Amino acid sequence: MAEPTERSGGLSGCPGTGRCWWRLAVLLLSASSLPAVTALVEGLYCGTEVCYDVLGVTREAPKAEIARAYRQLARRYHPDRFRPGEPGSEGETQETAHKKFLLIATAYETLKDEDTRRDYDYMLDHPEEYYQHYYAYYRRQLTPKVDVRVVILVTICAISIFQYYSWHSSYNEAINYLVTVPKYRIQATEIAKQQGLLNRTKEKGKNRRSKEEIREQEEEVIRDIIKNKIDIKGGYQKPNLSDILLCQIVLFPYYLTNYVAWYISWVYRFTICREDYGDQEKLYIIRRYMKMSQSQFDSLEENTKQTFLEKQLWIKENYEVVLQLQNSNKFPLNYTVATLEML
Repeated sequence: MAEPTERSGGLSGCPGTGRCWWRLAVLLLSASSLPAVTALVEGLYCGTEVCYDVLGVTREAPKAEIARAYRQLARRYHPDRFRPGEPGSEGETQETAHKKFLLIATAYETLKDEDTRRDYDYMLDHPEEYYQHYYAYYRRQLTPKVDVRVVILVTICAISIFQYYSWHSSYNEAINYLVTVPKYRIQATEIAKQQGLLNRTKEKGKNRRSKEEIREQEEEVIRDIIKNKIDIKGGYQKPNLSDILLCQIVLFPYYLTNYVAWYISWVYRFTICREDYGDQEKLYIIRRYMKMSQSQFDSLEENTKQTFLEKQLWIKENYEVVLQLQNSNKFPLNYTVATLEML
C-alpha cells in the first residue's frame, strides 16, 4: 500500500489541515485581544483622564490660565463648599464631587510644575515608552521638593550647634573638677584674697546674709578665678566659635591661604636657606612624628615638651630610638618624661 505523499505548502508539516487552521485562528484572536498602546495609564498622573481635559484647558495654555481654571473648579467641587443640586453640578453627589476634586487637584499639581508638565506631555506624545513613563513619574514623586542646598545648610548648622554645646559641657565639667583640686583651689583663694574678693564685711539688718549665701558667693568667686587664670587645653578647652563646623567651612579659604603661605615660608627657610629650627618648629616636627593633633599636643605638660626638646626628638633617629623603647616596654602611646629618662 503506497504511503501518502506530503503536500507542498505552508501547512505540509501539520498532521491535519483543520487542526493547523484552528491554531492560527486562536493566535489571531489572542493578538486582537491585547490592549492597544495608550498614553493614559492607570496610576500615573490623572490616570485614564487627560489632565488638560480635567481642567478644561488646551496643551498650549499658560500657567496663569491653568491656575485660574483650577481655582474655578476647586470652588465648585471642594468638599467644604460643594452643595448637591447647584447649577452645573446636577447628578453629582458628595462622594463623586470629592473624587472629582482630587482629580482636579492632581491635574493642577501635574501641570503647574514645568518639569512635571514636560514629562506628562512627553508621555502623551510617546505612549509606546511604557516603562520610561513609570520611571519618570516615580522619580519626580520620590525626589525631595526642598532645595538640596537648604538641606545641607540646615544640617551643617545643626551639627555646629551640637558641637558648641558639647564642647561647652565638657569645659564646664573640667572647671567643676578643677574647683575640687586643692592645688588650684588654694591658688584661686589666695588670688581672691589679694584682690579683696573674699573679705567678709559685717552686715547688719536686712542686708545680712546667711552663711550658706556667703559660702555660695565665695565658691562662685573661686570658680571665676579658675576660669580666667587657668588655660585649659585639649579636649576640655573653652569652646570657641571659630572651631565649629560652620565657621570652619566659611573660613576655609582663609585657612587654606595661610597654610599655603606657611608651607612656602617653611620650604624657603629650612630647605632652601638651611636655617636652624626654632623651638616651635622643633615641637611641630615632634608632633608630626607622634601623629598627634594640635589640641592633643597642647594638653601635654610643659615639662614634657621641654624634655622632648632636650632629647632632640625632632631628629628622626632619636625619635625612632624612643619609639622602639616604648614598644619593647609596652609604655603608653603618649610620651612621658619617665620614658625619656630611661634613655
